[in-house]
Amino acid sequence: MPSTSLAFASAEAHRAWLETQAALPAGFRVGTASFAFTPVEVSKPSKMNLTLLALDRPTDAFALALTTNAFPGAPILVARQRREGARLGAVVVNNKVSNVCAPGGVEAAERVCAAAGRALGLAPDEVLPASTGVIGWRLPDAAMVQALPGAAAALQPRSVLPAAEAIMTTDLYPKVRRAEVGGGAIVGIAKGAGMIEPNLATMLVFLLTDLDVARDELRAALDEAIEGSFHGITVDSDTSTSDMVVLLASRARPAPARAAFRDALRRVCRDLAEDLVRNGEGVHHVLRLQVSGAPDRAVARAVGKAVANSPLFQCAVNGNDPNVGRLLCAIGKHVGAAGLPLDMSRVRIRMGGELLLEGGLMQLDPAKEERLVRHLRAAELYASAPPADGLTFRPPLRHPPHERSVELEVDLGVPGGHAAEVLGADRSHEYITENADYRS
Repeated sequence: MPSTSLAFASAEAHRAWLETQAALPAGFRVGTASFAFTPVEVSKPSKMNLTLLALDRPTDAFALALTTNAFPGAPILVARQRREGARLGAVVVNNKVSNVCAPGGVEAAERVCAAAGRALGLAPDEVLPASTGVIGWRLPDAAMVQALPGAAAALQPRSVLPAAEAIMTTDLYPKVRRAEVGGGAIVGIAKGAGMIEPNLATMLVFLLTDLDVARDELRAALDEAIEGSFHGITVDSDTSTSDMVVLLASRARPAPARAAFRDALRRVCRDLAEDLVRNGEGVHHVLRLQVSGAPDRAVARAVGKAVANSPLFQCAVNGNDPNVGRLLCAIGKHVGAAGLPLDMSRVRIRMGGELLLEGGLMQLDPAKEERLVRHLRAAELYASAPPADGLTFRPPLRHPPHERSVELEVDLGVPGGHAAEVLGADRSHEYITENADYRS
């Protein structure tokens, strides 16, 4: 579960809560700028946001986790070079164009970094690029270079919320989480809504702290936090070409106890991970799978993702239909394909606390069916409702009304076995519409 359980009656209430989370740690400033451009590849005017996340002084305390997709974006290639560098002083982020496999992509990213460096008094290799948006389009780097002085002039040390909004693409609302620890804080923002099943990182996530944590500890703590958060989520089973998690420490406040810092970082990452799923493209229900009794943690996570990524089960949940045979099928498909030994008599499956399978037999009746339907409806964020013309679907809410989930428990029956939590989502009409019309 998230470290907090929240509900918001309106977008205004959600915005007010975001503002309580958004105070920047000491030693950081953020600034944004926007400009119009027309991609070379399509004759369609568009708008790009540029975001600067800047430190007051460059830091040697930073950590990066990057996608393992075999077609990494140019910013990922540059970030791999920066990872072992001496210092970072800023991150420059753009939406709309992901700069993946585009002609001259690395050179364009480096030109943007050099321009950001000039605006901030930094060396080019002290600036990290990050891009998100359409794959294959060329970066409008000349227009970005012209817009960067405006982003630098807008730098302010108060709130990270402008950056959280500017990095959005198909996100419905910005995502900000914070944890107070010692005499400082960790504040994180994230972009992501589709093409989400992380492998070493996820989407674009930026974590800022003013605590004096050395580079080696920062990197170890980030690896641990990612394993318990972003690695356990999926929206549509696709690992992005641009996944990136960045952790920067300004070192402006004394270091807290090691355990306290790691606990705070885990909480921020877990909350952001859940925010990403709940804000997924067309998501009506979040699925929370607790898989236990597995031979190892990797198997537990794989079983959870097999369920979370099953199109048949996702569609059933979207319709508030407790067609639990699809749940059983998804588990059995993965276990069988992986050649895992499974004693059916030991497996137990529950939804919403209701026992579905025990001793190899389904445990269903009309009263339980009604309770399962109520559980699904209680977890629903919003319902599809086509307008009178029947051509499009009602847009979803621009805020999360609650943090409830469809609760699933799968015990594979291995005595003393391992466990994992997976967060997934249903599959809706809106998801199909979003991805059918993404560029058009």
